[in-house]
Amino acid sequence: MSPAPHPSPTPGPLVIKIGGTALEERSTAPALWAAVAALHASRPSGVVLVHGGGKAVDAHLARLGMPTDRRDGIRITPENQIDEVVAVLAGRVNKSLVGALAAAGAAAVGLCLGDGGAVVTAKATRYAFDPGRVGEVVGGQGTLLRVLLAARFLPVVSSIGIDAAGGFLNINADDAAAGVAGVLGASALVLLTDVAGILDGAKRLVHEATPARVEAMIASGEICGGMIPKARAAALVVATVGVPVIILSGNDGHSLRDWIAGGPVGTRLVPDAPPPR
Repeated sequence: MSPAPHPSPTPGPLVIKIGGTALEERSTAPALWAAVAALHASRPSGVVLVHGGGKAVDAHLARLGMPTDRRDGIRITPENQIDEVVAVLAGRVNKSLVGALAAAGAAAVGLCLGDGGAVVTAKATRYAFDPGRVGEVVGGQGTLLRVLLAARFLPVVSSIGIDAAGGFLNINADDAAAGVAGVLGASALVLLTDVAGILDGAKRLVHEATPARVEAMIASGEICGGMIPKARAAALVVATVGVPVIILSGNDGHSLRDWIAGGPVGTRLVPDAPPPR
């Protein structure tokens, strides 16, 4: 199968979600920030960077003597913790990323999902338990993000939402990135993770896949362990938002640069072909 193609000029911006080691060790990834800054400068439609920061939140809550509780892969966020989560994600982590990108030459601007109503969020209702101040994306126009992109700023968006009453919400970072990609009509969503992409049973990189192939590979055991939620999350974005998703290593500072150049890196997920009429 041929390598994932490099991005071509399109009306929509490129949305990049950063997580894993690259996010936690921001000061050690100058090649990554240089690649993001160069990509933003080279694309007429620009780049939007979306982030979470779970490990930083865990460490902060531990220092305060507050427990960390997760269920079904999400952080339970009680009322007495939401301000602390906001302080870390929309404050320290967000501004640290802005600083790293500014040092790489990008005109980065830090904000959260709720700023300017860019992405509309509400308290999550899909769980069989009360997750506290956990939210989900329910809409939005992305106007503020479009204004910033048109002025050649690089938006850096934390996964903090604001509800209709002005209260803070903690949004899963993958959901936040998918929401931003959806409201902006993104050309693609790049997931920078701790893995280089999806591997087949022979541990070879799969350059392109569909949600159906992802499920088949999970059923066969080719995709296993911690890669299952990553692959399923990417497949869900493809199926629901309808934009290609590229999984790349965020630990290799040159991975994004190599993908831009059309190199054989990463896994590109595309929608399943529609059934014949």
